[in-house]
Amino acid sequence: MTELELWYTQQQTENIRLSIKVKEHLYTGKSPYQQIDIFDSEEVGEFLIIDGMVMLTSKDEFIYHDMIAHVPMATNPSIKRALVIGGGDGGTVRELTRYHSVEKIDMVEIDEKVVAAAKQYLPITAHKLGDPRVSLYFEDGAGFVRNVNAKYDLIIVDSTDPIGPGEGLFTYEFYQSCYNALTDEGILVNQCESPFYEKNAREMRRAIAKVKRMFPIAEVYQYNMPTYPSGHWLFGFASKKYHPVHDFHPEKWQTFGLHTKYYNPDVHLGSFMLPTYVREQIQHA
Repeated sequence: MTELELWYTQQQTENIRLSIKVKEHLYTGKSPYQQIDIFDSEEVGEFLIIDGMVMLTSKDEFIYHDMIAHVPMATNPSIKRALVIGGGDGGTVRELTRYHSVEKIDMVEIDEKVVAAAKQYLPITAHKLGDPRVSLYFEDGAGFVRNVNAKYDLIIVDSTDPIGPGEGLFTYEFYQSCYNALTDEGILVNQCESPFYEKNAREMRRAIAKVKRMFPIAEVYQYNMPTYPSGHWLFGFASKKYHPVHDFHPEKWQTFGLHTKYYNPDVHLGSFMLPTYVREQIQHA
């Protein structure tokens, strides 16, 4: 008897697909905002799909979450209050809770179903959502931050792509609200798409142009994400005071004694050394 093979296939561009052999379909659900699926596989472990796109796999999620959280924390080790917008899988919050110096973490996720599914099927990322310093808000992130003033030392926008529920997290008005919600030493880190395929690169350039208009310090840094389209992805780093290279003092971060699988001080500096084709895109953003 022939064994039936099941594969999940994501259309990354019109001409390129990613396929993962599925061991088990763990969860499927549709919220008012999006379609959510969680699968298990031999090669990448559990993986989360939202609206047909890979959000994370248990094999490589540490890369994304290391780089979105530790780069700003190492730039300003004195961060006390953090806001995470999106990030329903819990991975960004997990990394922030590793810093005992962080006193308060607010997480705003529009889709409560994503958080519930992650808690049940993705404990690798969601297991710190119950930390006593963490407060969860299930509402629109753009609306949440709109009337906040000088409250947070760090805002991390851990969003999906700028379509559907994530669309409002890529507007000029949203970035202005984030600026207002940050303290004078505040840092903003945002998911900034990929520079490689034109569809992603177009959104990357638009996001960077908006942030550069209002923050005195606006940089871009890169990370390698094997299961995302092209594997070459970017975060934006914006700040009112701290430059992620010039003000980086690795010995201060090392006093935290954290073991990280991807991030280290050399990667921190190297991630801001961008390839020429990315620099040229940013210069013209």
